[in-house]
Amino acid sequence: MRIGVYLAHPRQGSFNHAVFAAVADELRDRGCEVLAHDLCAERFDPMLSAEETETVRSAAFTDDAQVAQHRAEVATLDALVFVHPNWWGMPPAVLTGWVQRVLVPGVAYKLDTAEGEPAGLLKAGRALVLNTSDTPADREANEFGDPLQRIWSSCVLPYTGVDEFRRVVFRTVTDSTEEARAAWLRQARREAAALLA
Repeated sequence: MRIGVYLAHPRQGSFNHAVFAAVADELRDRGCEVLAHDLCAERFDPMLSAEETETVRSAAFTDDAQVAQHRAEVATLDALVFVHPNWWGMPPAVLTGWVQRVLVPGVAYKLDTAEGEPAGLLKAGRALVLNTSDTPADREANEFGDPLQRIWSSCVLPYTGVDEFRRVVFRTVTDSTEEARAAWLRQARREAAALLA
């Protein structure tokens, strides 16, 4: 399998980096071709240009070589993994920009009319999202309505053709013990391995 693993966290040495490395290593150990992207380290530009704001007309062409590479790669993947923190109920800006610039019409979906239903174009049928958070689960659900779940499961992945989606949240990270973090890394590896089942 060819799997894209995407990290969105700017601080080297963060727990998100450890999750990213564990997932990529687990998938490689299982014989997968892993395209691992640390979006911040690669300085992926999240700024959407005016020319990239199409929702119906195909936007597959771009003069930006890095964006073109990501668009070409994502079309070939069998599965997607996203690793990022919960910041203000959203993915970090670099990942939001990646979604807006890479998962475009003509690459990730086709939409015949603005009122129509999108047809997903991605080969990847599975996705895994691994989040870190400092918000307790009951507060996330009851007070905020778990916006990251809605973003990934309702607003992004269904449009692209991904029909099997799992999300795991490791919380709360800031006050976690080394033992808890080690257990979370083992869980991240198990979740990555389950993509191959």
